[in-house]
Amino acid sequence: MKRRHFLQSSLASFLSVPAFALEADNPYRKNIGIQLYTLRNQIKEDLAGTLKAVAAAGYRQVEAYGFPDATALELIKVSKDLGMAANSSHFAWESVTDPDKAGVAPFAEILQKAKDAGLSHLVIPYLHGDTRKTADDYKRLGERCNAGAALAKEAGIQLAYHNHQFEFQPLEGGKSGFDVFMAEFSPEMKFELDVFWVKVGGLDPVELLGKMKGRVSQIHLKDLKDGLTLPEFGSVPADAFKELGQGVIAMEPIIEAAALAGVVHAHVEQDQSPDPLKSIGMSMEYLKGL
Repeated sequence: MKRRHFLQSSLASFLSVPAFALEADNPYRKNIGIQLYTLRNQIKEDLAGTLKAVAAAGYRQVEAYGFPDATALELIKVSKDLGMAANSSHFAWESVTDPDKAGVAPFAEILQKAKDAGLSHLVIPYLHGDTRKTADDYKRLGERCNAGAALAKEAGIQLAYHNHQFEFQPLEGGKSGFDVFMAEFSPEMKFELDVFWVKVGGLDPVELLGKMKGRVSQIHLKDLKDGLTLPEFGSVPADAFKELGQGVIAMEPIIEAAALAGVVHAHVEQDQSPDPLKSIGMSMEYLKGL
């Protein structure tokens, strides 16, 4: 490429960079994470090679899944060996939400393993459908989450709940499960807000973050394809999940709102992609304004 054309191209790229990406001290830019569930299939085939590709793409931290199983422990160890931080993991959540269920490990044991692994955050990633049918179900779950958060605080670990879209569906009386959680969660119990599912559930992520100052410990950044009828409380097509900058969710205002809300960590996630490694690279390029 000739120098003149290179400079013109560089200037065009510079002018298109999102404002937050130009801030060298932006904590999310410096420490952007990836929820490794995005790469679950690649990890099954080649864990070390996949994590090397994640580091090469520019990610500075990882969020594991399935903790404390052997894969999660290895993900954390290898990521650290590659120079990436591992602060958070999704975990075997029934230890909090259904502690009396047969075969469920005590949450205290999971907390000890999390401390041993150097984690500072644990996240409840899901709720089975039969546990969240009514507002009373959500209230009961909220009470159990609060009990878990109190134990986690004693261990120096932050417990949080990761939303999907179903929490925003109105229940009897017009309130949603998310409304119940907002009312019931103690100050020790936080949210990991997934902006894709907030949008699918019919809410605006920026407005919601504005109402949740001090209550969101982490966020998941993922984009949504255009053309879906929202809200949608059921399943969405696989191609609904888009790389950052390739869909309808404006990420810059979310990043700014997250900072104002006190969010500690931001992680890219893309639940479905025909080429996950390519996708995480595209999302990183968007975030860095390349």
